[in-house]
Amino acid sequence: RMAAGGWRRAGGGRRRRRAGGEAAAEGGAVRRRLREARDDLLSSGFWAASAGAVRASLGGSAEPPARCVCYGLGRFSGCPAARHQLAFLLLLLEELGVPPGRCSLFDPAFSAQEAAALGQLGLRLLPDNEEGKHGVEGSATLFYMVHCGKALYNNLLWRNWSAGALSKMVIIGNSFKGMEERLLSRILERDYSYIAKVLKGTEEVALPTHPRYLDTFNDTSVHWFPVQKLKELSPEVWDFVEEPTYRDCDDVEIIRKEDGADRRSPAAAES
Repeated sequence: RMAAGGWRRAGGGRRRRRAGGEAAAEGGAVRRRLREARDDLLSSGFWAASAGAVRASLGGSAEPPARCVCYGLGRFSGCPAARHQLAFLLLLLEELGVPPGRCSLFDPAFSAQEAAALGQLGLRLLPDNEEGKHGVEGSATLFYMVHCGKALYNNLLWRNWSAGALSKMVIIGNSFKGMEERLLSRILERDYSYIAKVLKGTEEVALPTHPRYLDTFNDTSVHWFPVQKLKELSPEVWDFVEEPTYRDCDDVEIIRKEDGADRRSPAAAES
């Protein structure tokens, strides 16, 4: 008869194998649902129409994006809208010829299983919560930020606050024109000053509306910043470069680094 410790070891091995099998099955289910979301986007015609909006931005850009950063995707394993947004991102990477390994993502909501699924797709996770403060560092970069908080866009603009850096950016996310229309000008200029200052230097094309994706991609536009338009802004626009703090803002709409345990990506936290 085996010792009790032997049974425990054997049982532990079975549990590990069972857990590994369940994780693999879950990952397979996520990938299957993701393929279904991709097929849905393609068959609906929404992707083909949206790709035209993306090509319009590239026509006015000095160079096509060489890499991509995605914020705020959400829990795509259980949320159909987030899954369609991820499928859209993967189609974007194909359209632009950006390898998956040149696309980095961060959302503190990702589970360990979702982080693993993204890795299996060849995508990378950013190790820390940057609060949107990601520099282009001289590379043409697409930022995919559907339904993110206004502070995230504002932080991103602050981090790249020069004509040279902004002209290398394309942002797919909440309409800047919509923000201008919905917010009182004094609130926009006080709390989200970099969005307010860049409006006259921005070109924007809205993604098409589609009855199947009214909630998934509503108020979503492609934004780019032609260097000639940026150079036409007054010199005073570029002088103020203080980092945003949002001290007087009632609802910042982002998860900050100091908000607790969600500072790092699941993959980084487990390494």
